[in-house]
Amino acid sequence: MFFDGAVNAKGVGIGAILISPDGQHYPATARVRFFCTNNTAEYEACILGMNMAINQGVEDMGDSDLIIRQVQGEWETRDIKLLPYRQHVEDLSKRFKSIEFKYIPRCHNELADALATLASMLPYPGNAHIDPLEIQVRERHGYCNVIGAGPNIQPWYHNILRFLKTQGYPENATGDQKRTIRRHASGFFLSGEVLYKRTPDLNLLRCVDAEEAGRIMQEVHAGVCGPHMNGYVLAKKILRAGYYWITWKKTASALSGNAINARCMEI
Repeated sequence: MFFDGAVNAKGVGIGAILISPDGQHYPATARVRFFCTNNTAEYEACILGMNMAINQGVEDMGDSDLIIRQVQGEWETRDIKLLPYRQHVEDLSKRFKSIEFKYIPRCHNELADALATLASMLPYPGNAHIDPLEIQVRERHGYCNVIGAGPNIQPWYHNILRFLKTQGYPENATGDQKRTIRRHASGFFLSGEVLYKRTPDLNLLRCVDAEEAGRIMQEVHAGVCGPHMNGYVLAKKILRAGYYWITWKKTASALSGNAINARCMEI
């Protein structure tokens, strides 16, 4: 169990994360509405986490050296405000099958620190309910879900092209999808019927559909434009040639990897 407290100009927040043996994370966070010092906030966070893990063997880890050493009995508790906290932690400890307190550097306690900081900074009306946060991992741009090629064989850039030509949106587009199209359309340039992607250095790359992209990659990788190369070099070479499509890096890497596997089988 990891815990941390945060005290700043916005308020006081505490956070704790219970991690099961199979790696499941169970976060908890709270905004504290009474006066707290840094040390009392750390104790509050420790108690929050311990209450989550009652009746289980647990390893408590925090980045407050003072709190850890006090509950381990290595340091005397002289601050009168901390005495009831230490006593409560000792009482809670008796309800565990086993418990061990360890000090860890702040850099290894980032998730608990982030939860505590979030709780301390966000205004939280007492009658509101906030569901637990779910942190997703995204491996591609958000607009891929909006402008990807669909069953109608439209090119990936169809929605951007239509917006630049007519300021129109897909028929069933939501408000978020419309905002996404507008935001990303600003990175493209339309010349007649040809769509170009703007690069950070103000160059223009012609947008191509999946079929043309496949042909270009095959030609470049097969040797028309140079020798065999890895995915990164292949992708960069295609960009320098003036072409762009939305999955250029992933597709080029996959093509290069397949070619390498094929050559290994031949050998």
